[in-house]
Amino acid sequence: MRLKDKVVIVTASTRGIGLAIVKACAKEGAIVYMAARNREVAEKEAEKLNAEGGRVKYVYNDASVKESFASMADEVVKNEGHIDVLVNNFGTSNPGKDLDFAHTDVDVFLDTVNINLRSVFMGSQAVIKYMSDNGGSIINISSIGGLVPDISQIAYGTSKAAINYLTKLIAVHEAGHKIRCNAVLPGMTATDAVEKNLTEDFKKLFLRHIPLKRMGLPEEIASAVVYFASDESAYTTGQITTVSGGFGLATPVYGDLADKSSRR
Repeated sequence: MRLKDKVVIVTASTRGIGLAIVKACAKEGAIVYMAARNREVAEKEAEKLNAEGGRVKYVYNDASVKESFASMADEVVKNEGHIDVLVNNFGTSNPGKDLDFAHTDVDVFLDTVNINLRSVFMGSQAVIKYMSDNGGSIINISSIGGLVPDISQIAYGTSKAAINYLTKLIAVHEAGHKIRCNAVLPGMTATDAVEKNLTEDFKKLFLRHIPLKRMGLPEEIASAVVYFASDESAYTTGQITTVSGGFGLATPVYGDLADKSSRR
């Protein structure tokens, strides 16, 4: 029960990594608010988790509606009295339009950077006034794409790189209020979105460049979040932590050389 009685908000939490984070936090004893647009889906998932002994609730949040960040924080505090943890999990991109530098429309670029960055900025700004007395933890779900440039999704990568830097700024600016801020950067993770949108050939090619030779699991991303949410990380802030199987660590020709250098 590493998060016993902590009040946790997780944005974009009805599926994939967000839902895995909700489940992990609930299992560790937290009171978890699923911040999402779709009330019906969120409450259905919450009902399942509560039947297993969790304490999971719904609160409305839509990243495209600026006012919903303040209302999200206000409603949780109205119900619980305070907020201990915010997980900024929301992030979006349109792979069909978010292309390389030469072919991405400026409006697509700016819209993607805007919504991804402001979701972290506004969500964090909304909760800090409710954390300032006793401190708290803000955890931003970024991406390995914010560290290692890709050949496409220029807007998504730029937004995640900005979130990494914003994480450090929040950590420095809010340290005096005992508020910590860290980022978790997933690599290729076995979510429904990855399964639906990536071809088998692409996944096979990508996996050649992951030293651990597999995709991550949503639960493994959630484990990193639980650490940053817990008191175990009370002296850790401003960290940009990759959970990517080692992707980006090796020489760029790693995928071509790994088989030749294998001991087996």
